[in-house]
Amino acid sequence: MTERLDHMRQVPALTQKLTELTFALKKGTVEQTILSFVEIRASQLNGCAFCLDMHIKQAKLHGERELRLHHVAIWRESTLFSDRERAALAWTEALTRLSPEGVGDDVYAAARAQFSEDELVHLTYMVMVINAWNRASIAFRSVPGSQDKAFGLDKAGLS
Repeated sequence: MTERLDHMRQVPALTQKLTELTFALKKGTVEQTILSFVEIRASQLNGCAFCLDMHIKQAKLHGERELRLHHVAIWRESTLFSDRERAALAWTEALTRLSPEGVGDDVYAAARAQFSEDELVHLTYMVMVINAWNRASIAFRSVPGSQDKAFGLDKAGLS
């Protein structure tokens, strides 16, 4: 894979704004573990190799168990996720792959059963943000692992 354009350096002011939003959401009311699963699952669905690579390494650095990271792709069948995590993953899938009917009432009800209104807004914006990052990384073919040293991801031991 050859990078087409380094979008993060080309227009740093836009990258900074999206980065600020990302970090604001990570300081919000939804726990880091769930936000990591949101980033991983959306990146899997979108086929964003750069973001998937990055967020798995970040989750590992935050102490997430490797088996759970492997199971994100099969979360429906796995016994390793809580009801809250499952609701977040279903919400992520519904918003990442919008159907012509939009988000179903069942998915919304499951999410509302696990998240307060404030948390659901934070979760929704996190899904929006990771989808934005995915689209930029896919469009410009960001190379997985190419920013590991700059982002401190080399410490994850997953090279």
